[in-house]
Formats: sequence, structure tokens, C-alpha cells
Amino acid sequence: MHSNIKLQVNGKVCSLPLPMILPDVLQKLGFNSRLVVVEYNGEILHRQLWQSTTIQDGDRLEVVTIFGGG
Repeated sequence: MHSNIKLQVNGKVCSLPLPMILPDVLQKLGFNSRLVVVEYNGEILHRQLWQSTTIQDGDRLEVVTIFGGG
């Protein structure tokens, strides 16, 4: 049986199944992981750590999408 966790994403509370690693969370929420920067609980999280970051109940994510153009 899977339980759900609550986390805050860009100021909004979300409920997701547990356990989930960060790339899966981003995909589930509709973000293109190649085009975002993630702040995890107040710290910029380097991309090489994403696969080993399991999202926990109460975590806070700020996801910033990178836009190109001129």
C-alpha cells in the first residue's frame, strides 16, 4: 500500500505518492527536467544529486523554468 506525502511546490501544497525521487516528481508535475533549476528546502540542488534525492513529507521545492530568447 502506498501512502501520500504533502510537499510545497512553488508555494502550493501538492500530494504525491511515496516514495518518489526528484526527477519523478518533476515529471509528475509536468516540468521538463532539462529546462529547470530546483531549490530544495531552501538550497539550490545540483543536478547530479537529483537521482539520489528522495522527496519526503513536508519538503519545499521551488522550480524555476529556464526560458531562452532575446
